[in-house]
Amino acid sequence: ATLSAGRPVTRTGILAEAHGGAVVLPMGERVDDGVGARIAAVMDTGELVTERDGAALRRPARFVLMVHDEGVEPDERPPVALAERTAFWIDCDRADPPGQDDETAVEDTEALTTLAGLSLALGIDSARAPLFALRAARARAVDQMRDCLTRGDLAFAAAMVLGPRATRLPPSAAEPDAPEPPPPPDSDPGESEEQTSELSAPEDLVLEAAMATLPRDVLAAIASGPTRRRAQSHGKGERNTSARRGRPRGTLAALPGGGRRLSVIDTLRAAAPWQALRGRDGAIRIRRDDLRVRRLESRAEVLTVFAVDASGSSALARLAEAKGAVERLLAEAYVKRAHVALVAFRGTGAEVLLPPTRSLARARRQLGDLPGGGGTPLAAGLQSALDLALAAQARGRTPFIVVLTDGRANIAADGRAARGAAQADAMAAARGIALSGIGAALIDISPRPRPEGAEIAKAMRARYLPLPQAGSAAMEAAIRQAAPK
Repeated sequence: ATLSAGRPVTRTGILAEAHGGAVVLPMGERVDDGVGARIAAVMDTGELVTERDGAALRRPARFVLMVHDEGVEPDERPPVALAERTAFWIDCDRADPPGQDDETAVEDTEALTTLAGLSLALGIDSARAPLFALRAARARAVDQMRDCLTRGDLAFAAAMVLGPRATRLPPSAAEPDAPEPPPPPDSDPGESEEQTSELSAPEDLVLEAAMATLPRDVLAAIASGPTRRRAQSHGKGERNTSARRGRPRGTLAALPGGGRRLSVIDTLRAAAPWQALRGRDGAIRIRRDDLRVRRLESRAEVLTVFAVDASGSSALARLAEAKGAVERLLAEAYVKRAHVALVAFRGTGAEVLLPPTRSLARARRQLGDLPGGGGTPLAAGLQSALDLALAAQARGRTPFIVVLTDGRANIAADGRAARGAAQADAMAAARGIALSGIGAALIDISPRPRPEGAEIAKAMRARYLPLPQAGSAAMEAAIRQAAPK
C-alpha cells in the first residue's frame, strides 16, 4: 500500500485493536523478552506509539492482559516485564482461596502498610505487588457494596496477589516457635493475650491467607537459593549477533556484503515514502540510505567445567556421587547444545581428564578410571578449571565452572604440603575466577560443611551449595539451579 500510494501507509496492530478489551497470550513462557517489553511499554502508557522510517502512528491501547504460563520445568517463565505487570497469578490446578469473613474495618493507610510489610516478609521485591493487592482489596469492597476496606478484603488480596509471588517464607513461619515470655506479675494473663491478638490480628490474618497460596516450588526455591524470575531452559548460552546464521532479529541500515544479506522488503519500505520526490516515472528509485540488512541472532554453546576434588579428604562415596552427577548432566548433551569438561585434582596437582566433549562413552571411561586419595591441591584445580573456561570463552562458548570439594586445601600451588600457603593460594585462584566474570558454583561435598568452602565460594563470587546428604540426583538438581540460563 505504501509503494502504491507513494507515501507512508500505516495500519493498526493487534494491541490497538484490543483497546477496551483483552489480549490473550498463549504459551507465555516462550515469549521473547523483547516482545514482552514492547507489550509492557504499551500497558504502562495506555497508548501504542509507532515511529519508524518516516511513519508515525499513535493509537489508544488500554486492555486487560491474560498470560497463559504453560511451562513444565520450574525455570520456564513468562518475561519478567509481563509477570511484573500482571496482578493475579492463578494456579488453575488449585481451588479458589478460602473466603475470609472478618469484616473489621481497616483504614487505607493501615491497609497499605500491612500489605507492604507482608510483601517484604515474603521476599517480593516489586513495588507493584502491594499496589496491585491494595487495588484488589478495594475492588472486592466495591463488589460487596462497601465504602471501606476490611480485614477480609486484605486477606483476599494477599491470597490472590502476594502469595503466588512469594520467594521465601516469612521469619515467623520459617523459624521454630520460640516460647512466649511470661506476662508481667501485675497484669491479667487473659487481658495480655487479648491485647496481643488485637494488635497482630490484621497481619496474622493476611499472612495466613497468603501462606495458603504459596507456589508449590517455593520451598525448593528457598532451599536452592534466590529464585530467578526469568530463565531460559538449561543448555542455552549467551546471545550472539551474527550476519550469517541464526534467528531473525530485525534489520539494520547498512550496506550488504561481508556476510550481511539484503532485506528486500525492509529496503522497499524505507524507500517508498521518498518516491514522490525522486520522480514518478514508474521506476522505484533506491538510494544508499534506504538499504537494510538482516540482523540474525544465535546462541553460544554452553560448556560446564567440573573440577572434582579426588583427594583423600573427599570420601570415596562422595566421589562416586560426583561422577554420577556429571554423567547425568552429560546425558543431556545429545539433545541440547552443551559440552562438559572434567578436571580432577589430587596429590600435588590437577589433571584435565576430559576435554570439552559431548561423548557419553568417552566420559564414562574417564569417570570410571578417576582415582581417589592423596592431598588436596585446590588452587591447582581452580586454576586448571579457569584455564579451560577461558579457552572455551575465546572460542565463543559460554563457560560455567562447577567445583565439587570440601574446601580444605593442604597442597600449595607449587606442590608444597603447607596448609596455610595452600589456603592462601586457593583464595587467590578463586579471586581469579571472580575477576574473569565467569559464572561458577561450589558444591561442598564434605559430610559436615565447614567455613572453608563458603569462603572459597565467596571469593569466586559463586553460588555456595552445601550438600552433606545428597546423591547424584540431588547434585544434578543443584547444578541445574546454579547453572547459567
